[in-house]
Amino acid sequence: MRTMNSLRLCFLLWDLLDAVLGYLTVSIEPLPPVVVGDAVTLKCNFKTDGRMREIVWYRVTDGGTIKQKIFTFDAMFSTNYSHMENYRKREDLVYQSTVRLPEVRISDNGPYECHVGIYDRATREKVVLASGNIFLNVMSPPISISVIAADTPAPFSRYQAQNFTLVCIVSGGKPAPTVYFKRDGELIEVVPLPEPPSGAAGLQDSRAARNLLTRDLDDTKLQKSLSLLDVEDRGGRPYTEDPLKSLTPDPGLLFSPATEIIPETVVSREFPRWVHNMEPVYYFHHTHIPLSDGTVEVRAMLLWTLNPQIDNEALFSCEVKHPALSMPMQAEVTLVAPKGPKIMMTPTRARVGDTVRILVHGFQNEVFPEPLFTWTRVGSRLLDGSAEHDGKELVLERVPAELNGSMYRCTAQNPLGSTDTHTRLIVFENPNIPRGTEDSNGSVTSHNGFRLILMLTLTVILELT
Repeated sequence: MRTMNSLRLCFLLWDLLDAVLGYLTVSIEPLPPVVVGDAVTLKCNFKTDGRMREIVWYRVTDGGTIKQKIFTFDAMFSTNYSHMENYRKREDLVYQSTVRLPEVRISDNGPYECHVGIYDRATREKVVLASGNIFLNVMSPPISISVIAADTPAPFSRYQAQNFTLVCIVSGGKPAPTVYFKRDGELIEVVPLPEPPSGAAGLQDSRAARNLLTRDLDDTKLQKSLSLLDVEDRGGRPYTEDPLKSLTPDPGLLFSPATEIIPETVVSREFPRWVHNMEPVYYFHHTHIPLSDGTVEVRAMLLWTLNPQIDNEALFSCEVKHPALSMPMQAEVTLVAPKGPKIMMTPTRARVGDTVRILVHGFQNEVFPEPLFTWTRVGSRLLDGSAEHDGKELVLERVPAELNGSMYRCTAQNPLGSTDTHTRLIVFENPNIPRGTEDSNGSVTSHNGFRLILMLTLTVILELT
């Protein structure tokens, strides 16, 4: 009985306090996640029986320590009194305050608060305050996607299996997107890795053993064309005034009056003969990198032991799902071994003393990943004395006459395969440089020297006569 009386007393006190102060309830309508660029309206609903004093909207930043005022309505300075009722009249009034963001950005993501104040029913000197809050979740679809090969350029391996890694880089997403790989259109079943393997043996140790067939080295030696053997046997040709007459190649092989393109020496299209005991096992690892604009960069890695026999010309695609995308985003690459490098030489008519550049400017096919290029001189060292040169371009500075007829081999290789192509350098006489030959004693004679001796002889004869 005493408890019931206490409850009644509490309700009476509450009603009395409510009659004196008035009441105020504030709520903000919830919003689903929105996408960058959308128009968003924040709605603050409040119900009261008192006279409204003010409405203030805040954007909260820095974990709630800073509140930025974005909208204010002050009833004292408003000319619209339609909502002003006699504060002594008991009547519930419902209000709604809206704030519109025409094009939301990632920076608009975060909490917002709506603060409402009404006058105290007993005195206008006091204000009763209430507030509501909402968290605006702004999503951003990924803006870029690309697939690259890790640790490239890398050589081709004939005698042992090697690991291969594809990396899919997806930037600009919020929240982080879901990334997965497909092979030839089929979803790849992967084994998740908490951390990428630190060494090359990391994959092979966890897989079934591979049976590698032992092979004689002679079985994989380069097969040289007859023209190459001929050049190696006789060495470089001496400089001549008309070099085309001193060389006797097949006219059909001449690329220009100054260069000779030798048919491609296909040596390494023969893939290694190791045998896989089972289907390849694919390992998957991904990392999230926060960016300064509030989005995330995802790097997803697909790792497996490469088998050039079945992986060459395989189509791999990286696909991305994101709640802000209506359909998946994707990027794809086809693993392809290099074939038929296209060689360009400048100048096309090289003369003694010129700087000659020999460049690989393409292939007969689309190659992925990027090949590793190695230049060698057939039967001798390069002009700078090195055995080989790495890079797409070989530069021969101030070529001497002795390089006329020299043959150069370009080896292009990636983990899927390797191929060679050759070109011959033809060096023409330079009229700005006197032509001469060096005898066994090291003395130099030339046409100009012969003319000088002849003139001196004639002068002596004239003086004697």
